[in-house]
Amino acid sequence: MTRRAFGRMAVGGAAAGLKLRAAGTPGTLNIGMGTYSYHGLSMEATIAQLQDLGIQEVEMSRGEFMLLAHPGEERFRGARALFDKARIRCVSYYAATIHDEHELDLAIRFAGLLGAGNITGDATGGPLLKRIDESCTQAGLSFGIHNHYFKTKFAYESPDDVLRALAGLSKTMGATADVGQFASCGYDTVDAVRKLGPYLKLVHLKDIAAAGAEDNVLLGQGIAKIPEVMRELHKLHFGGLVAIEYEKEGPVEEDLRKEVAFARNLA
Repeated sequence: MTRRAFGRMAVGGAAAGLKLRAAGTPGTLNIGMGTYSYHGLSMEATIAQLQDLGIQEVEMSRGEFMLLAHPGEERFRGARALFDKARIRCVSYYAATIHDEHELDLAIRFAGLLGAGNITGDATGGPLLKRIDESCTQAGLSFGIHNHYFKTKFAYESPDDVLRALAGLSKTMGATADVGQFASCGYDTVDAVRKLGPYLKLVHLKDIAAAGAEDNVLLGQGIAKIPEVMRELHKLHFGGLVAIEYEKEGPVEEDLRKEVAFARNLA
């Protein structure tokens, strides 16, 4: 099942040889990976790809780890062991939609098992967002509201939607800005990043062929204005994870090698 299919369910209920700047070097952005990008591979094969690319930080966003897949704790313990052995940090857990306090408790538990300091997801309704704020603050976690494109109306399509949801909440709460999804919804990605700058917890780096659809293309080949987005992140002195996401089926290893090289060259 694709990540988009998982998302719909939730709403319903560089080329080799290029010398790359290392993540974490002063003056550069921290390029990592959303693990959904390798959803067609096993976790072991995913880890091997991340190591080969020198990726040191990730967001856990594979479908089988999302709340709506009803994962057990052993799945998270197994992933954590693989990450630790490979010296890869899972800095964020993509929970998808949180529907109630039970799912909120699970998301916090699963983030803890991964060693993540952030949860990415969404929740409709102010009262539940307030509870997410309170619970994540108590747990020492941050939470990034994730924007989405769907063919039907979604609560968080625009940067202004996210900003309205954050009004009155603590600094625990912020945004996980998916620039590809903003582009799919027809919004200017640079403007979106600028507006959400003070609230950014994470960035999903993704390029889209055209608005009104979700056809992923290689970074720099679509409408998401990736070089301009990266320049804006530099202006903001953004220190969080810029996680590449590539939602294609089939073999993606060579494409992702190109994506990492492209992103690092702009970092």
